[in-house]
This record gives sequence, structure tokens and C-alpha cells, in this order.
Amino acid sequence: MAKRSLHASQAGIQQAKKSFSRKGWTQEFLAYEVNQKTRQPIWRFFSGRPIERHTFMEICDILDLNWREIAENPPAEISELFDQSQSKVWAINHLVQEVRSRRFDKIQDQCGTLQLLDISRPVKIDDIYIDVNILEEIPSLQWLEIADMQSFTPEEFDRVGLGAVSQKQIPGINAAETYSKLRVLGKPGSGKSTFLQHLAIECNQGKFAANHVPIFITLRDFADEARAVNDFSLLNYIDAQFLTSESSSPSAIETLLHEGRILLLLDGLDEVLKQDSNAVFKEVRRFAEKYQNNLFVVSCRTAAKNINLKGFTDVEIAAFTQEQIEIFAQKWFTTLTQKNAEDGNEQALQFIEKLDLPENRLLRTLVVTPLFLHLACGVFHRQSKFPTKRTEFYKQCLDILLFRWDEARGIERDEIYPGFLLPQKLRLLRHIAAATFEGGNYFFDQRTIVEYISDFICNLSNAPTEPEELQQDSEVVLKAIELQHGLLTERVRGIFSFSYLAFQEYFMARKILASHNLQALEQRLENLVCHITEPR
Repeated sequence: MAKRSLHASQAGIQQAKKSFSRKGWTQEFLAYEVNQKTRQPIWRFFSGRPIERHTFMEICDILDLNWREIAENPPAEISELFDQSQSKVWAINHLVQEVRSRRFDKIQDQCGTLQLLDISRPVKIDDIYIDVNILEEIPSLQWLEIADMQSFTPEEFDRVGLGAVSQKQIPGINAAETYSKLRVLGKPGSGKSTFLQHLAIECNQGKFAANHVPIFITLRDFADEARAVNDFSLLNYIDAQFLTSESSSPSAIETLLHEGRILLLLDGLDEVLKQDSNAVFKEVRRFAEKYQNNLFVVSCRTAAKNINLKGFTDVEIAAFTQEQIEIFAQKWFTTLTQKNAEDGNEQALQFIEKLDLPENRLLRTLVVTPLFLHLACGVFHRQSKFPTKRTEFYKQCLDILLFRWDEARGIERDEIYPGFLLPQKLRLLRHIAAATFEGGNYFFDQRTIVEYISDFICNLSNAPTEPEELQQDSEVVLKAIELQHGLLTERVRGIFSFSYLAFQEYFMARKILASHNLQALEQRLENLVCHITEPR
């Protein structure tokens, strides 16, 4: 009978350490690769201490070593059952590497480039990607009293829910290594899709989940095709993808799924149309439960966090730190202006210096997401300065959130409300800004903002006359504006604000200019004079 544990010889330890060093991994990562919850078995392996034999063999297999050459006094014979078990493991490992090899070019082509807004050529993800940080506690699930939040100054406004309440941040890759079922939440343009593409490339190149096969699926594409053939089956969709690229047979994919060797990246849970949403959500839940031993990462806007995914851990992408902004700027000005590294770094340094000037405070609070930071870099590159009229930059940001961001990616959203088009949305946002900003309120509870929306939509054609129905419609409008455009956001439970203070001030200014008669305009100008000494 073979021993139930094995330990490495001194010569075997040295050989294993050399292989481990060539991989460039940490002990935590190796533990993750062999499905161990802690690195203790790895430490024991490299210390020559006994560990369970199948774990010993898996470690050797991952390190491309012959376990018999590494073990101290390896057993001369192994039971037939154990031999069959190990043969199966080696066969699965071989299948994984074979499918990975066939899929390599497909994943690099699918996930290795980005099509950035207003950039006419694709950009390699490695040339622009910045490692994101993750909040393990979702800010909007915190409990705070609105009275406490009203005491925040304008300088503290944009840190509420992002850092004013102490939040521990971890690198995004660490979260993906820690949780086998992960849902990544974030604001529009925060880098959710890019993070999933980055994970696919890291897996493809053997730097993350090296014993898994990466599969990247855009859920809106899945929904469109599933609706066309009336078959909301992720397995059939994956099989079709693999057959098209001649990567492998359906039986091989099912084998890998049953063995837990797939890294499934599902992008854009919030982008599925309402008519398809129930079928898609149900299929994602069913698939994750049926093939629970695989690795799953799903992306979704924070506003759609109420979509329940059983067994998934929710995290949220954090706003860029100062260091991340600086690194992004260096990459942007080197890559997208096609300058050499020295000239690119010089322009990036000028960009950061101008961004940190006091007069650019509100601009600085906007560029904490990749989307707005990319826009700011583009503006600065063309003019070697920021616009004198900040409102032009704010207007560009709003245009992106209201329609250009979805339009550029071919995303169709559900209609918020019959007849509720872009002009009505802008008028509503001006209405809310005026009602809140004039009172000095940066934050407002859900009941208050629903009342503002009700006041507005009751004057629209086909508006409901029953108070209860009007309130329900107003709540739908609030949720849709938060989800689709990200202009209003739930900072903590039940308490909302504009996503950025600059937007609240901008819409307030637009409200003043929208006065349709001289008397109303004079009244608003008088109100402005009363507050002329206040920075806001």
C-alpha cells in the first residue's frame, strides 16, 4: 500500500526551488493553483516536511517536475486505483494545456486591445492598463445618517463612499485570486470591462490561473444571440464559440467544466435588456451552481448590485489614487501621442502639475476613473493646457455619460419612461440640482429625491394621476438614471447625491441660464449675489 504522505528530498527541494523561481510565482499563488486555501502545504513542501501525497504530486505537476525524482524514498509501487487517479489528473492537465494553446491567439485578439473613446486605432491593453484597487466593502451598503454627511465640505464630497469612511483597498488581482466567484462592481467608466480583459490576458499568458482555460463573454452579445435562437444556454453558446475557432470539441469543454478548469469572465451584467434579463440572470446563476468548482468573475455597475448572484462575493473598483493617476498619465502620453518615453513623461508631468493647481480642484475630483482621466489627457494634449471655461469639459463628460459611452460600445438601453428623452432628462437634472444646491444640500435621502422627480414627471404627457403610481414611476426613473448614466448615485444606504460635485454645480448654472423671462432671471441673479462670498 502506498504511503498516504510524501516529502521532498534535499536534492528534490533544490530542484523544486529552481523551477519555482523560474515561474516567478509567490507561495500564495502556487497554493491557489493547487486548490489549497492557505500556503501552509507549500511551505511544508519546500521545507521537506510530509504533505498529502496527491497535493505533493499536484505541486510537482504544476512546477513541471517528476514527483518520483523530487520525493524522498518514493514508493516502489502504487495501488492501481491511485495510479488511475493520477493518470486522470495528468490527462486533465494535458487537456488544459492543449486547449489553452489552441485558444491563445483567440483570447489575445478578443481581449488584448482596447478601443478608446475618440481614438481611431486600437490600443494594446498592456500599453495603457493600470492595476486597479478593490474595495471589499461596498460603500453604498454602509449605514450613515444624512445629518452626519451634510457636515462634509465640498473638498470632502467626492470622498464620501470612496474614502471618507475608512475603506481597506486591495489590488484587483488579489481579489480574483481570493474569491472563486467574484462580482466586480463599479461606476460607469471605472474600468470593469478592462479589468476582466486584463484577467483573461494574464490567464492566457500563464500569470494568473495558469491551470485554467480563460473564456470571455460579453453578456449583451450572449443575450442577443440567445434571443435570436431562443436558447439561453451558456454551455451551448460556449460550445459554438469553441467550434467556430476550432479550439476543441464540446465534450472537451464539458470535461474541463466538470473538472473546474475554466476561468469564465462574464462582462456587463447590467447591459442586458430588460426583456432578456430574467433569462440571462437565471442562466448565470444556474451555470455557476452546476459548475461550481470553476472560477467566475462577473462585472456589473454598482447601481445594479441588487441583482442577486448566489455564492458570489461583491467587491467594488476604487477611485484612482494620486499614484495611479500619475502612472496612467505617463502611459497615456507615451502610448497615445506616440512620443518616446522621455517626452511622454515630460508631458505627463506637466499634466499632473496643472491638474494639481487650486483652480482645477473640481476637475481633479472628476478624473479618478479611467474614462474621465482619458478624456482629460486628450484635452490637455491638444491644447497643452486645460480649458479656461471648465464648463466645456463638464459638458463633454456629461455627453459621454448620457449617450456617447453606450453609443460607442453599441449598447442599447431600456427606455426609462414613455416620452422621457434627453431634453427631459437634462431638465430633470437641472430641477434636482437647483432644489438641492440652493439649500446647500450635497446629499439627499431617497424619499426627497423621489419627490423632486414626482414634481417633474407629473407635468409630462401620460403621467399617472394616482399618487402611489406616480411614486413608483419616480423610483423607476431614479434607478434608471443611476444605472444607465451614473449622474446620480447612492453614496450610502438610502442617501443619494450627484456622482460628482462638478455636475451638481454645472446643472445649477444651467438652471439659471434656462430662465425664460427677464423677471425670473433677475430673481436668480439676486440669489447669486446673496451667496457671492461662498466658494460654492
